[in-house]
Amino acid sequence: MDQQKIGRFLRELRRERSLTQEEVAEILGVSNRSVSRWENGVTMPDLDLLIQIARYYDVEVGEILDGGKKGEDTEKDMDKKTEETMLKIAEQVSTEKIVFSKKLCYVFIAGLVAYIIYMVIDIQGLTDVEVYSDIADFMLGLVFGDLLLGVLYSSRYMTKIRAFKRRVLKRGKK
Repeated sequence: MDQQKIGRFLRELRRERSLTQEEVAEILGVSNRSVSRWENGVTMPDLDLLIQIARYYDVEVGEILDGGKKGEDTEKDMDKKTEETMLKIAEQVSTEKIVFSKKLCYVFIAGLVAYIIYMVIDIQGLTDVEVYSDIADFMLGLVFGDLLLGVLYSSRYMTKIRAFKRRVLKRGKK
């Protein structure tokens, strides 16, 4: 797949309908920044969005992935089996993200427990004993690592997960 070619095709489809990026973003329930990234070939839309985009522009998902329209003799409507398969893939990806989020939650709980252990050792004044001092230092390092991991993860991936959930929930209500 050539993301640049796909981006040019998406821009062409949008311009054929005389729409702005903001209007397309509102229709799809994403930010106009996302639409801009797609059209510049920086990122690709998620699978569930590809289906929604194909329906809106009345093209096949394959045409979007190829970066251009097929001949007029090809069928315009997306094959239902293909659509169902893509939706299953999108649901699987969503499930994997949910599982990953739960695992990360467990890591944060471990960080909280580590912080509590550190505080108990510190408050009790046990840091004078070398073994307790080492345990306290390890717990504090664990807390720092958990915080760093949380910042890195939540800044990028949680935003994508929330947007994906909103799109899936919106589609389920239709």
